[in-house]
Amino acid sequence: MTQCCFLRVHSLFFWFWSFHHRMALALCLQVLCSLCGWLSLYISFCHLNKHRSYEWSCRLVTFTHGVLSIGLSAYIGFIDGPWPFTHPGSPNTPLQVHVLCLTLGYFIFDLGWCVYFQSEGALMLAHHTLSILGIIMALVLGESGTEVNAVLFGSELTNPLLQMRWFLRETGHYHSFTGDVVDFLFVALFTGVRIGVGARLLFCEMVSPTPKWFVKAGGVAMYAVSWCFMFSIWRFAWRKSIKKYHAWRSRRSEERQLKHNGHLKIH
Repeated sequence: MTQCCFLRVHSLFFWFWSFHHRMALALCLQVLCSLCGWLSLYISFCHLNKHRSYEWSCRLVTFTHGVLSIGLSAYIGFIDGPWPFTHPGSPNTPLQVHVLCLTLGYFIFDLGWCVYFQSEGALMLAHHTLSILGIIMALVLGESGTEVNAVLFGSELTNPLLQMRWFLRETGHYHSFTGDVVDFLFVALFTGVRIGVGARLLFCEMVSPTPKWFVKAGGVAMYAVSWCFMFSIWRFAWRKSIKKYHAWRSRRSEERQLKHNGHLKIH
């Protein structure tokens, strides 16, 4: 009887270990396929844009991921559910797992690219590292994919605008009305979503008893990184606003001088 019980327990343990082993292997394969997919897309862009820099192709990949992740994470958050403000720490859904694996593969690719080409500073590298650790944590735990997906949506919402700004600068169209609109939307969305809505999401995460304490710590770290970005963005917005104001004052002064000297006729 004792031997029979031991065999049953051993069989149950082996089944449990085998199940989780297969699940981990399936997740690793999804992430590997995602990484290969983003790398293949980057290589394709490099071949199609041979006259452009490697950064041009990388930013095209980043833009593509931004648009794709915004659509998928928005569908999960607003339609498929659960709602991150009321159900933080809930079990991951299959769709959440697929999107997180897709995004994890991208972040591994982009972090490797940034390190290899040394194109980004410590803050961006810290952002990518925290993003990778946060996604891995949600996948390993099998929970908190809801709020991680919400963070993904908020983080990527401004990404296409950031890439558009870079492309406009590279093509010589940044100092235009289009460039001003892109900058305004970027600053407004970053402030309103990543800082404003992000604060509400972090509050819901902290007061909920469901998420693990280290998941909450990761949320605080990501929000702190957003504030570091925010300070830089506000400094940029202030300098650009002052520059625009002085240019406007200069034009007004020139117009008044021309009118005073009689070079402009008032009809």
